[in-house]
Amino acid sequence: MAARSIASLTVSFGLVSIPVKLYSATESSHSISFNLLHKGCGSRLKQQYICAREEIPVARNDIVKGYEFAKDQYVMFTPEELKALEEAGTHSADITEFVPISSIDPVYFDKAYYLAPDKGGAKPYALFAKALRESKRCAVGTWASHGKQHIVMIRPVDDGLVMQQLLYANEVRSIGDLDIPKTDVRDAELKLAQQLIDQQASSRFDPAAYKDEVSERVEEAIQRKVEGEQITVAEEPGGGAQIIDLMEALRASLEKKGAAPAAKGKVATQSATRARKPPKQAVEEDQADREQAPARRKAAKKAK
Repeated sequence: MAARSIASLTVSFGLVSIPVKLYSATESSHSISFNLLHKGCGSRLKQQYICAREEIPVARNDIVKGYEFAKDQYVMFTPEELKALEEAGTHSADITEFVPISSIDPVYFDKAYYLAPDKGGAKPYALFAKALRESKRCAVGTWASHGKQHIVMIRPVDDGLVMQQLLYANEVRSIGDLDIPKTDVRDAELKLAQQLIDQQASSRFDPAAYKDEVSERVEEAIQRKVEGEQITVAEEPGGGAQIIDLMEALRASLEKKGAAPAAKGKVATQSATRARKPPKQAVEEDQADREQAPARRKAAKKAK
């Protein structure tokens, strides 16, 4: 089925204007939704709003929106007042700057739209896309829609342009807010991890290689219900958390992929020996090695 445009826009920067059509780049039609039913008779349930003070149902035309500025204290707004506060929708994406594409962290990415040239816009559209592609930059600007103002970036793709809504800075949390401990990584561990990455590396990401197995499982369960079958739920496997040695886990992962890791020199030999020992014993031996290292270095210095 041919894609349907959802809006017409003009991409503007300087004295240049490019008429484009806007298309949704994503869809959520594959999501499965359930309705709330009465367990006894299977009928749909209706939602009601109950007044917390009077404990009576409130009709929709008696409902207004309010903002809690202090505990249990609100200021109310009429629909007209809220409408006046909204950003007027525009038919233009106004470009304010051009930045390297790599400078925008994907964590800021929100909804994406495809842009296609509108009537009379084929030539400037193609020129704009090629200029962005060769400069390895994207356009950043603003666009107002549905009462809200959005930051947008326009970036080139193989066959055209994508307009990506971006989140504002105050909508993205900093990873610095997390308490991530600083941990030393041993060279032998790093080497094994890199071998595992190399074995599972691909030249590019192929989204078609991944399937939504949960949705497929739910759809199958729904179909069995429709056909009158009884659905059984498998029990979760029991047991507590298993403590494993990091080196052993990396080696096992590599062997599972069909290649044994190369062990060169004393470090690799010692690591392999420890990996075969119980985790507790390996940790104790590592600690003993670190404690004895200064004495060995001192003895070697005297021998010279």
